[in-house]
Amino acid sequence: MIELILPAVASCIVAFFVVFLMTPPLIKFLEKRNLTVKDVNKKEDVMVARPGGLSIITGIIASEIVLYAFLQLNEILAIIITTSAAFVIGYVDDRKVMGGWFKPVALAIAATPIIALGAYNSDLAFPLFGTVQIPVLYLALIVFMIPITGNTINSIDVLNGVASGFMVIASFSLSICLFIVQNYEIAIASLPLGFVSLAFYKYHKIPSKIFPGDSGALTFGAMYGTIAIVGGIEVIAAIALLPAIINSFLFLSSVKKITEHRQIKNPTSLTSELKIKSTDDVSAPITLVRLIVASKALSEKQVGFVIFKLAIFSGILAIITAFMMGVSL
Repeated sequence: MIELILPAVASCIVAFFVVFLMTPPLIKFLEKRNLTVKDVNKKEDVMVARPGGLSIITGIIASEIVLYAFLQLNEILAIIITTSAAFVIGYVDDRKVMGGWFKPVALAIAATPIIALGAYNSDLAFPLFGTVQIPVLYLALIVFMIPITGNTINSIDVLNGVASGFMVIASFSLSICLFIVQNYEIAIASLPLGFVSLAFYKYHKIPSKIFPGDSGALTFGAMYGTIAIVGGIEVIAAIALLPAIINSFLFLSSVKKITEHRQIKNPTSLTSELKIKSTDDVSAPITLVRLIVASKALSEKQVGFVIFKLAIFSGILAIITAFMMGVSL
């Protein structure tokens, strides 16, 4: 354990400062080329740089390469390759709006390096009940899990700072859980995700100077899902991600099909006081944000804080679950 301190510290420093230092010039670069979008939750025409995925993926790759130099693990290679593929998929969607099928199918393909590198354990662990051996079925789980986590984070990226702030909470919760189940090497490999998210949050929080875009959100989600798989804590990871999963479930159950989120009706609207309220359009999809403001209009910051509280609660549940699993993993 002591010998892992140096690679852990080095990778976390690289993860944070690469994103922290790279994002401001990226903002200027995007603004100079008019790669901006309107912040729909502001009354005036506030234009925000987008996408910020380039600084996110650069921080992740740089930090994971540092770790690989120390640890030489296939699991780290799987994290790098699958996460990089998710970034490319998101960047394509940032530049050209693709059909609703594109991201799920492409992300399923991006999951294949995990299988090819053998960076997984086909025993699915549950609290109290122990592990279930599903060698063939688990391959399908890998292919489905990366699209689910990628699109889940993408679907919650609707307010200033929410996606990156949510990932700070969820990813550090995941790291704590990995330490609890004594999977120390993957725990260290997961830490850069938290520090990358934290550094990006500095520029993504209200008022946002940059949006992650699909390239950033899919990168966050795909890395999270890959860590869950290679770390063997899929159930725990799902618990920590519960608010975002509920958001995706509500959206899909109301829309009843896979579609590009930019092609649907806005489930919320702004009041004259710039507070977010639920739309009166019954055909608009149900989302977590719409439920939060269903009874009372709230400011964007207030809605974000509610989501963060839910994330903290889910993170605590995940940590409790990890203790319940003990060292059986």
